[in-house]
Amino acid sequence: MSASAPVPAPPPAAAPRRARELGIVVGDLPTGRYNALTDVPGVRVGHTTLVDPPRVHSGVTAIVPEGVGPERPLPAGVFAGNGYGKLVGTTQIAELGAIETPVLLTSTLSAFRVADALVGWMLERPEGAGVRSLNPVVGECNDGLLSDIRSRPVREEHVRAALDSASGGPVAEGCVGAGTGLTALGFKAGIGTSSRRVRPAGREAVLGVLVQANFGGTLRVLGRAVTPADVGIPAVDPGAQDGSCMVVVATDAPLDARQLTRLARRAVFGLARAGASYGHGSGDYGLAFGTRPLGAPAGPAVLSDGDLDPLFAAVLDAVEEAVLDSLLTATTTTGPYGDTRHPLPAAPLLALLGSAVV
Repeated sequence: MSASAPVPAPPPAAAPRRARELGIVVGDLPTGRYNALTDVPGVRVGHTTLVDPPRVHSGVTAIVPEGVGPERPLPAGVFAGNGYGKLVGTTQIAELGAIETPVLLTSTLSAFRVADALVGWMLERPEGAGVRSLNPVVGECNDGLLSDIRSRPVREEHVRAALDSASGGPVAEGCVGAGTGLTALGFKAGIGTSSRRVRPAGREAVLGVLVQANFGGTLRVLGRAVTPADVGIPAVDPGAQDGSCMVVVATDAPLDARQLTRLARRAVFGLARAGASYGHGSGDYGLAFGTRPLGAPAGPAVLSDGDLDPLFAAVLDAVEEAVLDSLLTATTTTGPYGDTRHPLPAAPLLALLGSAVV
C-alpha cells in the first residue's frame, strides 16, 4: 500500500464483546434492539476507516438523520464542557437551535476538508436544491498520537463513502471511522454507542448516543477505578492523555432546542462517570438532536421540563456504557512515532470486578 494514499480498511472479521455481553450492565433502563444510536428511528451511521500502518490510523464517521436538510431542519442543542476543539457549525446551532445537515466526526486537521465535502454532498441532493447558505456540522478529535495527523488523509471520496453507506442496524465500534486513531483513559479507544428506551410522561421514546472517545483521566467501571496496570497493560504517561470527546445524542422524544441543550449538557456530564478528567486540552462537546422536524404541523406536544428526568437518566447511562464499549471493542494500535495503545482486555477486567458483574 502506498504511504501517500491510505485506502479504506475492511471491517474487522470478528468484533470483541461489548460490555453488556460480558455482563457489565450500566443502569437499569432497557436498551433498544441494537443498543446503538441507530435504535432511534430514522438515524443511520456510516464509517470510512483509513489504515496504513504505522503511519495512518484515521477516518470519518457519518451520523445521518433521515431527510435532514435546509428545508427540513431538526431541533438541536449543543454544549461545550471545554471548548478546546473545532466543532464546525457550533454558533448557528446555538443561535437557531437546529441542524440542517448530517453530523460528521473526523480527525482535527481533517475537519475543514470534511466540512467542505459535506457541503458538496448536500448541494447535489434534492434537499439542497437552490441552497445559498448551509451550516455543515463537523466534530473532531486529535488522533495525532497514533496517526500522521499532518497528512490530513481524509479526502472527499472518504466522506461521501461514509455518508452513502450509512445504515441502520448494528453500529461498528472501536477502531473504525473517526475512532480509528484515538485513545482514552490510558487505553486504545475509538467509537462507542449505546441506547435506552424510556417512557417520559407515559410516552414511548428512544435515546441513543455515539461517542468519539479520546480523553484523559482514570477509567471507572461500575464505580471502580481501573488503571492499565490493574489489567496487565503497560502504564501510560499521564502527560500523554490530553484529548477530547464528541458525544452525539439523538432521540425521538418531542423536545425543543432548549431541552435538547439540557440533554447535551448531561451527555458531557456522563463522561465523568467513565472517569474523564476534563483537562485543559480536552475539547468535550455534547450535541443532541431530535428526529421530529421543527415546525411539524402534526405530532405530539413538546414534553414539559418536569418530564425530562427519564431522558436525563438515559443519557448518563448510555454515555457511560458507550465509552466502555469504545475501549473494549478497540484493537492494539502502534502509531508512526512508536507509541502503542492497547484496548481494555475483557478477561482481566472481569476478574478485577468479580462479584460486581451481573
